[in-house]
Amino acid sequence: MYPIAKRLLDILISLLGLALSGPLCLAIAAWIKLDSPGPVFYQGTRVGKGGRLFKMLKFRSMVTNAEQLGGPSTAGDDPRVTRAGRFLRRYKLDELPQLINVLKGDMSLVGPRPEVPQYVAMYTAEEKAILSVRPGITDWASLWNSDEGAWLAGADDPERVYLEAIRPIKLRLQLKYVRERSFGVDLRILLATLITLVSRRSFIPDDLPPLPGKEDEIDQTRNR
Repeated sequence: MYPIAKRLLDILISLLGLALSGPLCLAIAAWIKLDSPGPVFYQGTRVGKGGRLFKMLKFRSMVTNAEQLGGPSTAGDDPRVTRAGRFLRRYKLDELPQLINVLKGDMSLVGPRPEVPQYVAMYTAEEKAILSVRPGITDWASLWNSDEGAWLAGADDPERVYLEAIRPIKLRLQLKYVRERSFGVDLRILLATLITLVSRRSFIPDDLPPLPGKEDEIDQTRNR
């Protein structure tokens, strides 16, 4: 029953979201074209359920040759990010096209964020359980680290910081979702995501620490 209810929720909310955000998406598309040369959308290869590759859609927020200029981890002050892209990333507007991925069934509203193949290749046998569910737009890891770009800003090596300080806890949270997933958990995550978008605060489950080194800088709301 849970998979059916989850899929119905995905379809209903993605359809509603696309319909309501239509005028905004048109305005964003025009701004991207005026701001920098290149396509409106970025299509990044990600690993989905069962290890299947798919193209994840985003509004383009970086220069067109960004993948040749640096790694997949992006700091808020990354020079590859365009002027429009900084605004879109700050308010998560670049992720609106992922509602199309949800409608197609590549993704779900709630689930582990889809990773690039090079990071999935690093999964341990335990971590491969993450691939047993559809990846999602939001999950516990997204709420724990709601502004990864800002956290990585100023790092000499954002890729190393991501791999050593962020990725281990991110994987732990993704496995937590896989083990405990239910329709009720999905609704809690969706509600927490709305709170995070409005309040601009990280929403951290009780059993996890704050972002390393940022204990006093990030206003955190714990999941009780």
